[in-house]
Amino acid sequence: MDYKIRLQASIDCIRHCVRQGQALRGHDESECSKNRGNFIELLKFHARGRKDVERVVLRNAPKNLQMTSPDIQKDIVHAIATEVTKQIICEIGDDVFSILVDEARDTSIKEQMAIVLRYVNEEGYVMERFLGIAPVADTKALTLKMEIESMLVTNGLSLSKIRGQGYDGASNMSGEINGLKTLILAENSSAYYVHCFAHQLQLTLVAVARHHGDIGGFFKAVSDLINLVGGSCKRMDKIRECQAAKVVEALYHGELETGRGLNHEVGLKRPCDTRWGSHFDTLLNLTRIYSSVIDCLDIIKWEGNSDAKADASCLLRSVQNFDFVFIMKMMIEVLAITSDLSSTLQRKDQDIVNAMHLVRGSKFRLQEMRDKGWDSLLDSVVSFCNKESLPIVNMDDVYFPLGRPRRNSQQITNLHHYKVELFYTAVDMQLQELNSRFDEINTDLLCCVACLNPDDLFVDLTRTSW
Repeated sequence: MDYKIRLQASIDCIRHCVRQGQALRGHDESECSKNRGNFIELLKFHARGRKDVERVVLRNAPKNLQMTSPDIQKDIVHAIATEVTKQIICEIGDDVFSILVDEARDTSIKEQMAIVLRYVNEEGYVMERFLGIAPVADTKALTLKMEIESMLVTNGLSLSKIRGQGYDGASNMSGEINGLKTLILAENSSAYYVHCFAHQLQLTLVAVARHHGDIGGFFKAVSDLINLVGGSCKRMDKIRECQAAKVVEALYHGELETGRGLNHEVGLKRPCDTRWGSHFDTLLNLTRIYSSVIDCLDIIKWEGNSDAKADASCLLRSVQNFDFVFIMKMMIEVLAITSDLSSTLQRKDQDIVNAMHLVRGSKFRLQEMRDKGWDSLLDSVVSFCNKESLPIVNMDDVYFPLGRPRRNSQQITNLHHYKVELFYTAVDMQLQELNSRFDEINTDLLCCVACLNPDDLFVDLTRTSW
């Protein structure tokens, strides 16, 4: 009886830690340690006030049967994982399913592959369940395919039951010749490959930044700015002080309104390269605290160390000009459209049809921005430059690119450069990428498949306009 109580207490505490995603072990689990790790500390808390548990665990348990050793912890976790996996496999039964696979390198520089199963349960709900992580010798498509098949067979699943594949856009995963999706399709022609919509949207923005030199240079300058200013607590404190003083002054002159949530503290967060929606927030914040950032760069230029002084001087030249402001404002408008779409596509309750409508809506908004948005964009840039006392470019003058000899420059006007080479080109590239990754054939196919959903009473395709 004592053994059962002791074992149940250990299982309950480990289940709680695992469910909350907490590490079990502590840096020092000795009895004299002030913090023996999540598992043992939780076990101590669990026993407190419960006499039946307290009298049989930890110090009150036999030294060779305390049920707290690392091996016991691993055995219990493994047993829990096995039971959960059995339940998932039982729920799938003999039905079809899809696989979601991603590979990554952990902190110990080991390649690992995670597999998630997607299936429809008996109640008609789409379920996504984590199956496991497998170490891989390399990330070649054939290696990944063998590991996937091995894990499926181990759990009583068959490759022939796969009806969908979901990976990222890397060539080893989605390549048309030797990619993982192609290898699986060769054995199972019904295992259709669908790229993650939200990830595809991120790739469209990456493509624009990579293929347009000026926009790529702009994001490089923003990254350098955040690394220099946002990488130091003292420098961020200086920006907050400058911004707070400007807010107080603006409130005094009636230029800002007060209220809950207004004029709250704004900082510069480092955007994530794989989540380009984060760039939208970064650029918005940069426009709000632009003058404070310039003040901070000025201080670094005069008071920082030699490397920081050089970086600050270079950044001041990069960000205090019409080009930087123009691209910043333009990308904010582009990202405002795609950021909303990206957030919506990542919602769990999103359905295919609505996602397709949102993609088409984003294309329409981008096209409308191209056709009618130039004047409002230019007005916004000019207004910002006037506010920050920056020089304004005359659109009728000849354009001379920075850093290039004038004798080699093509004779074009500023209007042509900013409107055609920057504005039109950036929006066209964005539209081209969206049309390429969300083509009409796949869009119509997915919408037709959605008509088979019994939750919608099998929508009549002939009466539905997509």
